[in-house]
Amino acid sequence: MDTSFLIITGLSGAGKSEVIKACEDLGFFCVDNLPPALIPKFADMVLQAGGAITKVALVSDVRGGLFFDDMSHALEELEQVGFGYTILYLEASEETLIRRFKLTRRRHPLASEGGIVDGIAEERRRLEQIRGKAHKIVDTSAISVKELQEQLLEFLTVRKSEALNVSIVSFGFKHGLPLDLDLLFDVRFLPNPHYVESLRPLTGNEPQVYEYVFKWPLAEQFWQKLTDMVSFLLPQYIQEGKSQLIIGVACSGGQHRSVAMANRLRDYLTIQNYQVRVEHRDIAKR
Repeated sequence: MDTSFLIITGLSGAGKSEVIKACEDLGFFCVDNLPPALIPKFADMVLQAGGAITKVALVSDVRGGLFFDDMSHALEELEQVGFGYTILYLEASEETLIRRFKLTRRRHPLASEGGIVDGIAEERRRLEQIRGKAHKIVDTSAISVKELQEQLLEFLTVRKSEALNVSIVSFGFKHGLPLDLDLLFDVRFLPNPHYVESLRPLTGNEPQVYEYVFKWPLAEQFWQKLTDMVSFLLPQYIQEGKSQLIIGVACSGGQHRSVAMANRLRDYLTIQNYQVRVEHRDIAKR
């Protein structure tokens, strides 16, 4: 069974929503507020997907009402069919939970049975059994969202570089500027293959164009400065909790220089263990 199946549970207000958002950023197929009785059925659907879904994270907690009492039975069903799972349990001190509920002005799911304090106490009682089964318990009382994300990465043994999805977009200025860029590098100062008759009909994906772009000392000098900057910046973005970075590489038309530079940057960052995709937006435009 190659699917990573993470069950997130714990006290209301302890940070489950932050964890599920972090899991989404890590490429997990996420489901929030799934009643325990449906967990085995959902696991069966994952199996039937035939490997299309490899990482699953789901939140199941007392919002499911009386259905949450089925959790132990649901876990037993998973074990009977050999479906492995990992339980992450989040909790916090009573004072912290009360403060968070007052700050957000949200109602505790068990508040109808009493005040916030009574609701928290009842929730702890109902979650005692699942807490005992947890593979990791995190007290979020004194940690920030970023620290919680760090603990999640460590728990899931995810390298920090894998927590940042990098998209590289090559394009031509004459076709307009993308609106969602985080970084932009203009390579119009490099010699233009467009003015070499044999290279004009080709693109930066072709070895001849790539070699032409990088045969100039100026191109290699820029490349060293580019990789120095990117190598410095990406860990800083990760440290700040950024999960998506879009880098633009632009030339005049978007067929030659920007394509070659974007491809080389993709290969470089891939070797550095980043998750990278490249899009040559204007490569077919003339």
